[in-house]
Parts: sequence; structure tokens; C-alpha cells
Amino acid sequence: MNGFPWSAFAVGAGWAAAAALAVLLVTFAVAVRKGVHRVVDVAWGLGFAAVAVVTCGLAAAAGEGDPGRRTLVGVLTVVWGVRLAAHIARRGRGHGEDPRYDAMLAKARGNRNLYALRMVYLLQAALVWVVALPVTAAAYGPGSPSVLAWAGAVVWATGLVFEAVGDAQLARFKADPANRGRIMDRGLWSWTRHPNYFGDFCVWWGLFLIACDAGTAAAAVSVVSPLVMTYLLIGGSGKRLLERHMADRPGWAEYAARTSGFFPRPPRRSGSAQDA
Repeated sequence: MNGFPWSAFAVGAGWAAAAALAVLLVTFAVAVRKGVHRVVDVAWGLGFAAVAVVTCGLAAAAGEGDPGRRTLVGVLTVVWGVRLAAHIARRGRGHGEDPRYDAMLAKARGNRNLYALRMVYLLQAALVWVVALPVTAAAYGPGSPSVLAWAGAVVWATGLVFEAVGDAQLARFKADPANRGRIMDRGLWSWTRHPNYFGDFCVWWGLFLIACDAGTAAAAVSVVSPLVMTYLLIGGSGKRLLERHMADRPGWAEYAARTSGFFPRPPRRSGSAQDA
């Protein structure tokens, strides 16, 4: 692990934590003013974009890391984060509080906003910092990018396509009144029940590969990121909770039987959208 600038990386990681915290605290102030905590979902992508900008800027100012790899990981992270934030903002426009946050805040003892600050905003800031470790490590990693970095970019691009196309297909489906009360099983949604979650999975494993290209030290310090994201997407707040919510809807069992639960594959049998 020789050659990795641990001192400079530690400074960058500290500023990355500060950037993530600042985004979430500003979002908390906006949420309190609006009386709706669902805006925190927008801050998820923006938090990563802020960490990338701050980390890569500091690394460049300190003369640490390879400029090519730093630019690559910074641009990819900002593109992903801003796209996700914009999508969530459009999706939530005109809606009230998210039922998830209503249910959570119903458990609050005392001030609901302070409870949300502890249980949602500060926790999310910590998660952003942990998950963004490949970005921080890659920004400070020495040596020129190799084929591994570009392989990571390809994995990232695959993930972005699944996220963006899947989100667009679902938005068009929901916008058609003829599809009201029906389960989306078209396009990418016929290959996986969660193209957006699979896309997120690819994005963070791709960014991890770019960090691996910076050496074993960068890989060791950042491997927790894709592991945490994989758990959250499959076993945590992603696929598991959504499918628990969907399980009792008519047509869901048939859709689930023919469609992959996560990794894309051709459907076992083609079929039209089911009533739900």
C-alpha cells in the first residue's frame, strides 16, 4: 500500500464529510420551512455531487492524484448525482409527505423535526460519506488510469442507462391514464423488477473499479461502499421493502414469477401488463 497519500486523503475525507453534512443540513432547513421531509430524497444525489466537487477540487489544489482519473471519477459522480436529484424532484413535485416519513415520524417522541434530523438527515449524511469513499480514494490515487478505470466507466455507464431508461419508461407508463392500477412490466421492467436499483448497483461497483485502478490502498479503503450499497438496494430499504409493499397487489405474483428479481434476464414468459 506504499505510495498512497494517506495524510492528504484524510484531509479530503474530512472535507467530504463536511460537504455531505452541509447539503443535508441545508435540506433539513428547507424541509422544515416547507413542512415536508420527502425533499431529503433529492439531497441523496446532490450530496454525492457535492462530495465529488469538494474532494476532486482539494486533491487538484494539493497536487495529489492523477488528473485523468480524478476528472473521470468526479464527472461520473456529478452526472449521476444531479440526474438522480432532478428525477426525484420532478417525481415529487406537487405531492405531500412521503408515507415512509409519515410512518417514521409517527414514532417520534417530542419534536418531530429534531427526530427527523437525527434519524434521517444525519444518518443520510453519514451514508453519503461512506458510500462516496471510492470517489475520494480515486481522486487521491497515484498513477495513470489503466484499462481497469475504463472498465469501471463502462460498468457505471451500464448502470446509468438502466436507471435513466427505467425511470423514463415508468414515468411514461404512469402518465397514461389507461395504465392506472396496472403493474409496469414493459421495457427494462420485463427483464428485471428493479432496473433502477440494478442501475444503482452498477454505478457504485463501476466507481469502485475506478478506485481499484488507483491501487490496493484505494481499493481497501473504499470496498465498503459497493458492499453497503448492495445491501441497501437488495436487502435493506430498496428491493425488499418495495416488494413487501407490492406483494398483495393482484397481478404481482404472476409478474414476479416471470421476471428476474434483480439481475436482468429475458422474461420466462412474455405477457401484457397485469391489473393491480
